[in-house]
Amino acid sequence: MSEPALVVRDLVVRYGARTAVAALSVTAARGQVTAVVGPNGAGKTSTVEACVGLRRRSSGDVTVLGSEVPVDGTLTPRVRERIGVMLQDGGLYATARPLELVRHVAGLYPAPADPAELLERLGIDPQTRTTIRRMSGGEQRRVACAVALVGNPELAFLDEPTAGLDAVGRREFHTLVRERVEAGCAVVLTTHLMDDVERLADHVVVVAGGRVVRAGTVADLVGDDESVAFRGPLHADLSGLVAVLPPGGTVVEDTPGHYLVTGAADPMVLSAIAAWCAQHGVRTADLTVGRRTLEDVVISLVGEL
Repeated sequence: MSEPALVVRDLVVRYGARTAVAALSVTAARGQVTAVVGPNGAGKTSTVEACVGLRRRSSGDVTVLGSEVPVDGTLTPRVRERIGVMLQDGGLYATARPLELVRHVAGLYPAPADPAELLERLGIDPQTRTTIRRMSGGEQRRVACAVALVGNPELAFLDEPTAGLDAVGRREFHTLVRERVEAGCAVVLTTHLMDDVERLADHVVVVAGGRVVRAGTVADLVGDDESVAFRGPLHADLSGLVAVLPPGGTVVEDTPGHYLVTGAADPMVLSAIAAWCAQHGVRTADLTVGRRTLEDVVISLVGEL
C-alpha cells in the first residue's frame, strides 16, 4: 500500500481564544477523492489552510506527500511544486486575464498541463480579454480550478470548488477531477454540495465543531436502512409518532416542516406514520420511502452535537 498523500493528526487551530479546529485527524489516499463536509464554521477551510502553508497551527502534526509541515506552515519548494490549491475565496490576480494568469502558474511547475486547453475544458475562452475582476463568480471559480490543476499536482486541495457553477460547469468539473484521480492525484475536497460528494468522493469525513464526527465511504455513512420522509406543520409534536415506532426508529425535523423517519420501513411503520399524518392533516401523498441521502445523514450527525 502506498504512502498517503496527506496525514493530519490531532490538528488544532486557534484564533485567539476561539478554537476553530480541535484535535482533527484525517488521511487522504493517493488516487482518491477525500471529501471533508460539515456546516459553516466547522473548521474545514482552517484545516486546508494549515495544510497548504497559509495558516499557522497551534498543535498537531501535518504530513504532505511524505514531508512533515513545520508548525508555521512553511512548505518546501519541492512540496509546493507537487500540490495544487483552490481557495474558497481569493487567490486570483484581479487585473489579470485568465490565460496569462494560468500560464504564469503553469510556469511554476515542472510538467504542467496546457493552460489554454484546461481553461477551454472548464468553459473559459482562452482568448478572452476580460480581466478576472470583471468575470462572474462562477467564471472566477472556473479560473481558480484551472490554477489549482494546471500543474498536474500529486495532491490538490479544492475548497468549495463548484460554488456558483451552473449544472454544465459542475458536470465538466466532475469529469476533470475523476480523470486526475485516475491518473493518481489525491484530491481533498471541501463542499456543502452533497451531490459533488456522492458523485466524486471515495472517502467522506464529516466535521462539526472542529472535530471529526464520522468518516467512511458514502455507502458506509448512508447505510442500507430505508427512511420515510413527509412534510407537515412546522415544529410538530412528534411524541405520538415516536411512541409507535419500533426499537431503533427515530423521527427528526431535518429542515423546517420536513420530517424524516429512520429505521425499518415495513408496512406496520408505514401504517403508523399514515395514521399520525391523518390525525395532523398531512396528505399521505407527500410520503416518500427510500434510503437516506448523504445530506440527511450529515444533518442528522451535526444536529446530534
